[in-house]
Amino acid sequence: MTEAPPRRERPAPKPVTADRLRRAALYYLQRYSSSAEQLRSVLSRRVARSCRHHGQDPASFEPVVAEIVAGCIRSGLVDDARFAQARAATLRRKGRSARAVSAGLAAKGVARELVAATVSGGEAEELAAALIAARRRRIGPWTPPGRERDRQRQLGMLLRAGFAMAIARRIVDAADEDSV
Repeated sequence: MTEAPPRRERPAPKPVTADRLRRAALYYLQRYSSSAEQLRSVLSRRVARSCRHHGQDPASFEPVVAEIVAGCIRSGLVDDARFAQARAATLRRKGRSARAVSAGLAAKGVARELVAATVSGGEAEELAAALIAARRRRIGPWTPPGRERDRQRQLGMLLRAGFAMAIARRIVDAADEDSV
């Protein structure tokens, strides 16, 4: 058996400056869509890491981080409503329930009011997402032959994913995709 190569040490972080933080924010936003709170968290972690290494106080950089985030919001680089709509649409296409979408947006730092306005979909949208989830997990009409007797397990999978019992039963008890 060969020996694993030695792990490379992570280089020491450079001292924090307002200009470096601004460039880091722009670089982050080039790669990822972000909410304001998520960007604040990313910059705060960067500040904390650098301050730990250089013996500085991270609290002294909070106004700088706040100003950079506010500038990104003013310039339109960060828009929580646009982020929430795009993220919710992505999660729905993956078969996530309204509860899971709400939890995912809240974890990204989107305000509760905005989450409620974004996720307010109807039963048809919830059923469409549940069908996608069932197809991906091969349950309900997509159950492989010989596994039809796992009804309780299949119901549990959909319920744990955040779907209502009525929708879960409807999918699990369906004979084929068209009868849902």
